Amino acid sequence: MATDYDAPRRSEADELAEDSLEELKARRNETQSGVVDIDEDASAENFELPGADLSGEELTFKVLPKQADEFTCSKCFLVHHRSRLAEEVNGQYVCRDCA
Repeated sequence: MATDYDAPRRSEADELAEDSLEELKARRNETQSGVVDIDEDASAENFELPGADLSGEELTFKVLPKQADEFTCSKCFLVHHRSRLAEEVNGQYVCRDCA
């Protein structure tokens, strides 16, 4: 909605003083509608079904391969920096969070 900044400012008290009683009653009935407007399409967009086919989706970020100074935890399967390494047993790396 465009705002005219050059127009004189009016408060709600000024507007209410000028309205007739019939206009106020009609406006009250309009604003107190018992119907709730729900956009079903917007709520459905945020809902994802398990097992949905995502083969047509594209990534919006660049995925980097595991770097030389990183390892994959054998318990949580997350890629961590070497500084997060807690222990190594038989070639199995474990991060500090899982240790």
